[in-house]
Parts: sequence; structure tokens; C-alpha cells
Amino acid sequence: MTTAKFTLRDDFPPASYAAWRALIDEELAGASFERKLVTRSDDGIELRPLYTRDDFDGSTDASGFPGAMPFTRGASDVLPPPAQELAQERAEPALEAARACLRDDLEHGVGRVHLRLDRAARDGMDGDDEDATSLVGVDGVALYSMADLDALFEGVALGEVAISLDAGANFLSAASGVIALLEHRGLAWSDAHVAFNADPLATLARDGRLPGALTLAFDHVAALCEWATRHMPRAHVLRVGTTPYHHAGATAAQDLGIALATGVAYLRALEARGIAPAAVAERMLFDLALGTRTFLAIAKLRAARRLWARVLEACGVQASRRGMTLHVEAGKRVLAARDPWVNMLRNTVTCFAAIVGGAQIVTSAPFDAALGLPNALARRVARNTPIVLREEARLDRVVDPAGGSWTIETLTEQLAEKAWSAFQAIEARGGMVEALRSGWIASSLEAADAPRQRNLATRRDPLIGVSEFARVDEVPVERVEVSLDAVRRDVRARIERHRSQVAPDVALAGLRGPSGEPLVERAVAACRAGATFGQIAAALCDDASEHLEAPLTPRPYAAAYEALRDAADRHLADTGARPSVFLVNVGTLAQHNARTTYARGFFAAGGFAVHESESETSTEALAAAFQASGARIAVICSSDAVYAQHVAALAPALRRAGARTVILAGPPGEHEAAYRGAGVDRFIYVRCDVVEALRALLQEEGALS
Repeated sequence: MTTAKFTLRDDFPPASYAAWRALIDEELAGASFERKLVTRSDDGIELRPLYTRDDFDGSTDASGFPGAMPFTRGASDVLPPPAQELAQERAEPALEAARACLRDDLEHGVGRVHLRLDRAARDGMDGDDEDATSLVGVDGVALYSMADLDALFEGVALGEVAISLDAGANFLSAASGVIALLEHRGLAWSDAHVAFNADPLATLARDGRLPGALTLAFDHVAALCEWATRHMPRAHVLRVGTTPYHHAGATAAQDLGIALATGVAYLRALEARGIAPAAVAERMLFDLALGTRTFLAIAKLRAARRLWARVLEACGVQASRRGMTLHVEAGKRVLAARDPWVNMLRNTVTCFAAIVGGAQIVTSAPFDAALGLPNALARRVARNTPIVLREEARLDRVVDPAGGSWTIETLTEQLAEKAWSAFQAIEARGGMVEALRSGWIASSLEAADAPRQRNLATRRDPLIGVSEFARVDEVPVERVEVSLDAVRRDVRARIERHRSQVAPDVALAGLRGPSGEPLVERAVAACRAGATFGQIAAALCDDASEHLEAPLTPRPYAAAYEALRDAADRHLADTGARPSVFLVNVGTLAQHNARTTYARGFFAAGGFAVHESESETSTEALAAAFQASGARIAVICSSDAVYAQHVAALAPALRRAGARTVILAGPPGEHEAAYRGAGVDRFIYVRCDVVEALRALLQEEGALS
């Protein structure tokens, strides 16, 4: 007896696109394929349900090979690829709390500490400066000297952890403190794994100002690059960070265009200071934020590598040095404060895309990040999310797992083309510095975000737990409470003790006068001698400053809805009752249920308490039920056919029963004039402006001014 041999090709012959499309058209029953199944990204790229080789405009090998030009498929061809490094941000204001969280992270899988200094330190001030009082402990750890860094990393083997800084405009002082600390601990600089993350343009965009001139910041970046080239070959000096632009509404193409323009601005500035583009590129780390559209997010990272390699090729950098180091995190704009548990899913999507897209460093967002400092559970879940994806799903065991997907290959090509056009538009306006100064960047992001905000307001783009399936009675997440007054008292006492042990004239002597030593070495010596970061910044800073006339405005997706929920909560706190609506359910359950369900979700998104009647056809019974509820807003819910029979009598009856506002759930169509004449004030329906309607109703309820 002969056993037939199983083969995929013979037993499952290839299906053609035409055959698939015929089946889809049959299911659509005459409806438009383009309207039902084709959408567009924020950049206008068509997103279709199926892609084939025929959709890929480039040749089959246009993406190249991993570790080679054009680097679309990743920076490495090692199999398995190097594991992604898990980074976590530390921004707890109190030094002791930051140290405890840091140790917890390092003990549970984190390999890189992203250290965010508080606003005072980032602006070049010490915690006891008179002008810094309101900035101490704000949005970062209160660290002001090498001694503070030493205390933060107490008990930590610095050779086994990567340190990443966010020191804003004060990057040179903070970098000098880290260098001095490594020396103090006896660790060879060449063995250290550090990212100083000097990024003056992102700082200017985020804060709207720099305490010194931009040219001076470029001088300091050049000095740090030259020092790192000699002493710390593994260090990343420059960060090209686009997270402020992403948070302000940038599309994927705009985000990449800004990244390219910023990188080119740094290449030009440092080349003018005698540092070749190849040497600068080796010191760069790109910091990108991702949204929750998985395929586009993966394509974004692949397109970023492709485009940056093209820039470096034009600069004459040899092919082997055109790779990109990518740090990826979830965009803050996609995280919500309401129903924050859903952020676990949003963050998982971005971590998945980061790993599949080939990022070398991944920061996982705690689910309560939009509420403030993360609690212990949120930090644990954030750590474990990429670890599970890496260790259990084994996403990092394949080089370029997205390669060969015609969806992602096609989107990569299309996004790269759009991003290159965005880059050219910035260059046409004089480059990134001039585009930022002129306000063109800010206005471009605002214009790009406007359609997105309309889609959010109409729920065309739903936000789960916020605009859809909102829970008015949700249990608040445990918050980490911090007394900034206590932090500031501790900071003043700590700095006072420090100053009593250090002679400032001696510590700063090498910085103030002419010296043959390079600037970084003098700054490191000052840190070692006890100078604070603020003292070093003051000694190095000029009298100039940089300001943006049009600073960037953050635009979180959930902001409009959360403002409504906050207003409803304040009304509850002030009056003891929520703003409320009463759903008048006319007819049978089958007749009204669809619109009743829609109306429940509609008003929950604004923080309203929703009450409703039983299924009923009697106008008198429905009016009596509404009157007994105590609500002032009546929402009639049923089918179009039932409306035609009952609205003419029901709306006036609800008015007589005390309804201030009568709403009908569903589009009125040709009956609008008649329904309004009967007493209907407003109509709610799919794709109406939910935010505008809820805002107006909260104003009527006295919850909003």
C-alpha cells in the first residue's frame, strides 16, 4: 500500500487575489469595498485588508538584508539577534524613593536606568536657588551633584547597568557628574555603558526655552563628543528625541521627518566644530515614540533606519557605519488616565512593535503613567510585559520577523516616501532650527492633529475605557502620593550639608579661568571637587537664552473626554450627585435596545449617571417615570418607526414632566423639523460630535462654566 505524500503546494494550492476579492464582494452584497474595508492613516496612506507581492512597489530585495544597507531589516545580522535592552525611567522626586525603585527594577530584569532629573536641575539650577523653589522635585529626581548620584546608585555595580540621562539643557553638568562618579567608583570609562542624551533641540521644543544660547549648547555637545571619542567609546552623547513632537500630534511621517531634520542639524553643527559626520553618527541614539497601530508602528521603525542610512550615505559615511541605534517607548498621547488598566494593552502593542521592528532599547510604560508616578504593581507589569514577549513569545529569536510581510514591506516603503517629503519640507524652511524657531513646526503639528481630534470627538477613532465602554463608577488606581514640600525641605538640608563641606572657589577654579585642559575634563574635575550641577551650569552659561514664540502643546488622545469626566466628578463632590440623564425606552426591548445601549455609552463617556425606564409605549407612564427620576435631561430611545408614532406626543409630555432638555437617540433625517417642533432639542447618533454634545449638556447641568 502506497501512502500519498503530503505537500502544501499540491494540497493547498495558492489562492489568487482575484478569487479572494470575489468572495469579499459577494459578502459585501453591493456595498463599496473602499468605503467598508479601506481606511487611511494620519498621513493619508491607504490601509487595505490584504496585501500581496503585487502591492510592493520596490523590487523583492529592496529591503536588503539584516545588518546591511539600507538597514530596513535591522542593524544586526546575528542569529539570534542581540536581545533588546529593557529600560525603565526613574523620576521619583525623593532620592530615597528613586533609589528603592531603581534597585527593584535592576533585581527584576531591567538593564538600563533612564534617569530623569527634575525641572530645576534640567534648567541648570540647584535646589536651594531662590528661582528654583517651585521646580524642585517637579517631573524628575532631585539630584544636584556627584554626591547625590553616588547616593542614588548606592550598592549598584555600575559596570553591570547602563545609565541613560535626561538632563535637559544641563546635559554637560550631569554628564560630568556621571563621569566623575564612574571614576570615583574605580570603573574604567571604556567599560561604562552610558547615554548622555544631549538633545538641545528636543529640550527647546519640550520646554519652550533654553537657559543659554543654542550655539553654546552645540559647543558643549561638541566638547562631550570629543571627550567620549577618546575615553568612552561605547557612550551615546547625542539623542535625537522626537517624543515632544509625537506628544504634540505629529503623524508617523512628520515624526520621522523631524528625526531626520534634527539629526542633520546636529551633523551640521558638529561638523562646523570640526567633528566628522561618521564620528557624530556613532554617538547618536534615536528616541522614538510609537502609537497603537501595530503594522504602522513596525513600519515606522523600519523606515527610520532606511532613511537615516540614506542621509549618512549622502554624508559620505561608509556603509558599515550607517546603522541606527533605536530607543522606543509608548507615546504618552495614547495613554489614558481613565480606566488606566487598558493602558496595559496599549503598552503591549507598542512593546511588540518595538521588538518586531528591531529596536535595540525598549522602555515599557506603567499602566498608570498618565496619573503620575507609577505604583509598585504598575512598575512590575511594565517590566514583565517586554520580558514575556522576549522570553516566552521569543520575539527576539528571529532576525527581522516582519520581513516578507507584504503589508509591512509596502507600508514601510510608503511611509518612508512620506517621511522623506516631510524632511524636505523642513529643510526647505532653513532646517530644523529655523523651522522650530519660526513656529512652523508647532503649526504643522497642530494642523496634522486637527483631523485626529475630530475623529476622536466623533468616536470614529474609539478610546476603550474613555470614549467607549467608560465606567463612571470605576475604582481609582492606587496612587503614589508625594509631598513636594517634604522633598524640598530634604533637598535644602542636603545641599546645605554639601556646601558646608566644599569650598566653591576651589571646586570651580578650573572652570572660571582659561585653561589648557578640555572643557569636559575641567567640568569633571569640578564635580569631583564638590561643585554642584547648578554651579557648573552657571559658570559655563552665557547671558543669552533661547525662547520659542510658539511652544509645542501636548495633545493626549483622551484629554477632551477626561476633562468632561473631571468636571462631572467635581460636580459630584460639590453637590453630592452626578449630572444625570434618563433614557426613555419606547416600545419593546428589540425596538429600543440598540439605541439604549448606544446612549448608555455616550453619556458614560461624559461622566453622567444614566437612569432608564422599563420598556413602555404609554406616553403617560414614560413621562411619569422620567419625572420620578429627578433628572432634567430626557433621552428618547427607540427605532425610527417607533419615533414616527410617538415623538409628537412624547416630547411635549416630557417637557411638562420637567425635562429641561429632550434628546433623541438617532439621526432625525427628514423628520428633523417635525421633531424639533415637538420639543426635541438635540440629536445624538453615530459620528456626531460627542465631545461638543457632552460639553454643552454639562454646562446646562452647571458642571462646566
